[in-house]
Amino acid sequence: MADGDNATLDVLVFPGDGIGPEVMAPCLEIMEAVVAAVEPGALSLETMPGGAAHYAETGSALPADAYDRARAVDAILLGAMGDPKIRYPDGREIAPQVDIREELGLFAGLRPVFTSPGMPVPLADPRAHTLDLAIIRESTEGFFAGRHTADVTPERARETSEITRAGSQRLFEFAFDLAARRKRAGGPGIVTCVDKANIFRSFKFFREVFEEVAARYPDIEPRTMYVDAAAMQLVKQPWTFDVIVTENLFGDILSDLGAGLVGGLGMAPSADIGRDYAVFQPCHGTAPDIAGQGKANPTAMILSAAMMLEWLAERHARPALARGGAAIRAAVAAAFRDGALHPTEQGGPDGLDAIADATRRALDRLLHDVRS
Repeated sequence: MADGDNATLDVLVFPGDGIGPEVMAPCLEIMEAVVAAVEPGALSLETMPGGAAHYAETGSALPADAYDRARAVDAILLGAMGDPKIRYPDGREIAPQVDIREELGLFAGLRPVFTSPGMPVPLADPRAHTLDLAIIRESTEGFFAGRHTADVTPERARETSEITRAGSQRLFEFAFDLAARRKRAGGPGIVTCVDKANIFRSFKFFREVFEEVAARYPDIEPRTMYVDAAAMQLVKQPWTFDVIVTENLFGDILSDLGAGLVGGLGMAPSADIGRDYAVFQPCHGTAPDIAGQGKANPTAMILSAAMMLEWLAERHARPALARGGAAIRAAVAAAFRDGALHPTEQGGPDGLDAIADATRRALDRLLHDVRS
């Protein structure tokens, strides 16, 4: 990891499977261009294989030294991994991205939901074009914690959920800290805990810990909502939310609903963040049905890189990288402005090259204005 105010920051890149390498290529090109403009030499990139194809070739989803390298770098940029046709002997899909979360303690899955005028979004209300909310998914506990110890017989299957006080506290602290930063930037300062506390004792416990943590943040408004009501509200009035925080499985579902609000998984970036490490990746999967056809939307991957630059900027006090992340987000917004792009995933004609080229051109204009 970097040591010193102006040290080079090391980034480990996993291109992944399927469309992963396809969307990673323009993402790296755009990210390197913006870093060269705002802080030359700030990043050093190292590429490593991993995923279903690597498993098929080697019998391991990741190289032997992957976790050692992951712990030694400053951030990880991850392409989608997996292939439904390539599975472990027990039938599970190859999902090293989930293993990485567990291994590195990446407890907060951050899924921003933001739109800008001109982006192709499904809701007709004008407010749907200016969404700005965040969904935080707990990423190490809940039902996912029991995936390795499922009790399955020919007559029944049983998996258990685990929610701990320590895991919930760190999750809620992350959510309230994020809401506080967003409030300083002009946000409303609201955290909504989404659960099913009316049915499950574990979620009642989850809500109790939320209320304990909320008491330490008097400037942030705490709200609670059952998951079914939250799903409906996200469709009817998503602009009423600021920061949503929820359990692992509920977060997995609601974050895809959030992706639908911005036009699809190809538009949705994400991060998995822990105390010491962070991974940045698009919400979408490997889409093997369109791999190699130029139809993939690189927007989510590009925006994930912007999130990474902004996280590195805050963690290492490198404000130039925050400007770089903001420039990428502005370039994406400019590329889609006034309905200029219609991705193939939404039935339009614009695929990988068209979207990447439009984003590059918009970024070039922005960087030219900065230099001028």
